[in-house]
Amino acid sequence: MLQTVADKYGYPPVIAMEAPVDEEEYNFIRSTQSYGRNHDITLYIFKGNKVIVNAKHHYPNGLFRAPSGGLKPGEDFEEGVFRETYEETGTKIKIQRYILQINVSFSLGRKSIPWRSHIFTAKYLSGKIEPTDHREIREARLAELVEFDDFKKIIDRMESGGLAYRARLHEEVIKLL
Repeated sequence: MLQTVADKYGYPPVIAMEAPVDEEEYNFIRSTQSYGRNHDITLYIFKGNKVIVNAKHHYPNGLFRAPSGGLKPGEDFEEGVFRETYEETGTKIKIQRYILQINVSFSLGRKSIPWRSHIFTAKYLSGKIEPTDHREIREARLAELVEFDDFKKIIDRMESGGLAYRARLHEEVIKLL
């Protein structure tokens, strides 16, 4: 599937990272691995010069990130991306470019969880920016790219390897935009 996706949306650079996590985060990541899932699709959805961001229920006020989610077994790539986008943002999009693949190892001592983030840019087409899956997502809104600096400040005050990984992911994306 990745070959077909890259043929259509571009061949991204591939980088590797390690993200130390605590036991609670390690167990949380494991809990998200339904059907052996070890990936996410992260989207930088542009509406004009702003991007759509969202916040999960456990995020402190003021913390947002680019939407991301996983494909279900046997799900078509685009159908899965459009489904996740609608659930997390309430919008319809057009995928533009595959800009980055990050292979990350979430590590806890000698244990680790290999994970792949596939990052794409997309263009907002329609819809009210509001999540439809309120169990997972608390809020979605538009943000300036510079706001990610504020999001990182919030993350830096937290002791979360997973969120620190998201901040590093964003830093790599900014280099490519």
